[in-house]
Amino acid sequence: MAGRKLMCARVAVGLFAVSFIAAGVWRGETVSVLRKAVNVCLECIGLG
Repeated sequence: MAGRKLMCARVAVGLFAVSFIAAGVWRGETVSVLRKAVNVCLECIGLG
């Protein structure tokens, strides 16, 4: 029974994650997220 609850929890969290990713793509936030990620990476390795 505990395995079934764990599997249901994993599926629920996965569905939430996919829905939030889809909402972000629908709103057009992919470019801003990529830009922020590039800036963070460049700052971490000292090129920025």
